[in-house]
Amino acid sequence: MSQGVPVPEHEQRQITDEQFHDATLIWNYHQMGHEQRPCSAAIGLGSHDLGVATAAADLYRAGLFPVVVFSGGNSPTTRARFPRGEAVHYREHALSLGVPDEAILVEPKAANTGQNITFSRELLAEAGIAVESLLLISKPYMERRSYATCRKLWPEAEVVCASEPLELDDYIKSIGDEKLVVDMLVGDLQRVIEYPKLGFAVEQDVPGDVYDAYKRLLGAGFDSRLISS
Repeated sequence: MSQGVPVPEHEQRQITDEQFHDATLIWNYHQMGHEQRPCSAAIGLGSHDLGVATAAADLYRAGLFPVVVFSGGNSPTTRARFPRGEAVHYREHALSLGVPDEAILVEPKAANTGQNITFSRELLAEAGIAVESLLLISKPYMERRSYATCRKLWPEAEVVCASEPLELDDYIKSIGDEKLVVDMLVGDLQRVIEYPKLGFAVEQDVPGDVYDAYKRLLGAGFDSRLISS
């Protein structure tokens, strides 16, 4: 191949085409496909992904909510990246993108998605903000799990899910580790399947082709982000 000719995406991958296809099925399943519309408030769910705060800023500028709670403390996977806590770094990033300080609330203690929802609900109530509808902003592959969690813990609120509009290839490039991304997709799907049994979330239907893809990827060793049984 002559110099200057780009290598096709599938030839750059370390995972096989079949594994990428399976990962794409799961990636698409995780996204709820909700139509974006104005809501009473938003919650930006803390994680390693600063894209959550970027998406929140875009959605705020589009007029979809008057106030956002950035929720999240620290975890082993985010402490180095966000030493002052996920919510604090999210706030700083949103401010840099033009979101006014008065439109941001910070919830700095949550250590999991259930606490993100519960603590943010308490903070909004303390601020006197009545919530009928909620824009839940997460990583792209976490929409379904965050939706199922919120429906369990805050059933009165109408939930609209949102995330940064990325394709799987784009997300892999942003993270820089194909296997880790697929591990995270598989781990979140395991939580979608198992958490309802533990009382953490409402049950979600998993189509047969998505479940088959999940089992194949598990069998191929994409398992570093699983919860222990």
